[in-house]
Amino acid sequence: MKFKLLEEFKEFAVKGNMIDIAIGVIIGAAFNKVVSTLVKEVLMPPLAFITDGTKWENKKIILREAVLVKEKITVEEIAIGYGKLFEAGIDFLIIAFTVFMVVKAMNAMKKKADDPKNKAIVTPKNIELMNKTNELLEKQNEYLLKVLNDKK
Repeated sequence: MKFKLLEEFKEFAVKGNMIDIAIGVIIGAAFNKVVSTLVKEVLMPPLAFITDGTKWENKKIILREAVLVKEKITVEEIAIGYGKLFEAGIDFLIIAFTVFMVVKAMNAMKKKADDPKNKAIVTPKNIELMNKTNELLEKQNEYLLKVLNDKK
């Protein structure tokens, strides 16, 4: 049982699935850092400037004020920090839009590659073979219809 599982894992890893996933995770993490920096360092400062110096990451709704006794906090402040949620929302929108555009571009390229009549892009072998099979079946059907009509 152990060896079979190990063999299945080796087959999975060799086929490239695991490598593709790892590459996607690494690129995704790096892209997340870029987007977070873009939001915090490029988009939020002008927004703070427009809103009279408001730092959005510090925005919160205070539910209960902290209680200080002799400059020591005896009761912690309870607050809803919506500013960080706002920044995370902007991060999400940028990432979601970028992923949408990448998938859209990949689908367009795939559509062109799947068209056997488009000679500008190399058609995958399986699509090419299916197209040839389809053409042969159409010719066969035309021939059979012609033979049947000639017998009538």
